[in-house]
Amino acid sequence: MFREMRRKNQELSREECLAVLDRGTSGVLAVHGEGGYPYAVPLSYAYADDKLWFHCARAGHKLDAIIRDPKVSFCVTDRDQVVPLEYTTYFRSVILFGRARVLEDPAEIRAALERLALRYAPEDSQEHRQSVLEKELPAVAIIEVAVEHLTGKEAIELVRSRHALE
Repeated sequence: MFREMRRKNQELSREECLAVLDRGTSGVLAVHGEGGYPYAVPLSYAYADDKLWFHCARAGHKLDAIIRDPKVSFCVTDRDQVVPLEYTTYFRSVILFGRARVLEDPAEIRAALERLALRYAPEDSQEHRQSVLEKELPAVAIIEVAVEHLTGKEAIELVRSRHALE
């Protein structure tokens, strides 16, 4: 169902893909938008155990698209260094494909919000975090993406420099 990468020598291992997801602070979600047009939107996320979570408003383009068609992709760029004299970019990125669902269970919603809060504000006190979550809970929808396929790729120049260090 998912295509194999053509340039196998540039493919990241699963461990490297997970490291990219761990380092990333935002990614771009792509959904099947209205009128057959793709809709891609940057957002913050949390990832663990082949699941990705993000929050959104309880109404809007993104949520409508997910409800209409749960198949999504999500891309995180880990490195993007333009090298003008070589007419190239030294890049490293990961893309995942999966099926999104709107969480309904209050325990799942709270756990996902907690995961997001800890990811982006790990130094915050539990008391403050809980007060913010209580305030935000009624206003947000939480989406969970069950990952079906995960792949990553980096520029050949990065592959070569990594092998030169080995």
